[in-house]
Amino acid sequence: MLLGVNIDHIAVLREARQVDEPNVLEAALIVARNAEQITLHIREDRRHVKEHDLETILKHCKCPVNLECANDEAMLSLACEFAPHRVTLVPEKREELTTEGGLNLESKGILKAIDTLKSHDIEVSLFIDPNEASVKKAAALKADFVELHTGAYANLHSAFYTNILKTPYKIKELDLSRFELRSRLEKELERIKSSANLGLNLGLKIAAGHGLNYKNVEEIAKIQAICELNIGQSIVARAVFVGLEQAIKEMKALMNAS
Repeated sequence: MLLGVNIDHIAVLREARQVDEPNVLEAALIVARNAEQITLHIREDRRHVKEHDLETILKHCKCPVNLECANDEAMLSLACEFAPHRVTLVPEKREELTTEGGLNLESKGILKAIDTLKSHDIEVSLFIDPNEASVKKAAALKADFVELHTGAYANLHSAFYTNILKTPYKIKELDLSRFELRSRLEKELERIKSSANLGLNLGLKIAAGHGLNYKNVEEIAKIQAICELNIGQSIVARAVFVGLEQAIKEMKALMNAS
């Protein structure tokens, strides 16, 4: 299974002090040596990664680059200008801390965006919730990839297996009995599995990501239909203690052990 490392949170640290530390290109070069793909999200408000980051990474890094961006005319123009290996279309709201759900594939302009990107020889992935309707729609739109949103699975896993419900970071809606949490977790994992298998049967390549970490990644990595995981925040957080290269190696070891 391939690993794409999302380096957005390297840029978050940089922007916290408005200096060039940590250096995003240096992080990308480490990723390029130790993983299969660099993933980054240029947001409309440019809160972390900037155009110059994408430009220098494409110039100096040999591994594929997966650019996440909104289905927005200006962002699509930027994507076509720089032409990374892949563009993953994601939903985006300015007020969110991180991407909260999958794309609405019925929204205006999705098909046109896919056609535009493909006309510039860019592989197209759609970030979707793991359900039958979204997978079938993505196949009908002739996307190359789908990336299954694993956020619900990650939240349920954390609620069931850790003490997060006793901390300020708990999700109130998941303050449930352990029986209910286990049931919901099993159903969400099955939903991801069935969506991945359906997508593969429909000719899509299947990635997964969002909220994956060192505690929950193994069950997702066992799903044979999934060929790639995109993981960022947990790897960067681990890198604070062991360094980025070692953090990537530890994640890959968990993925490959499954």
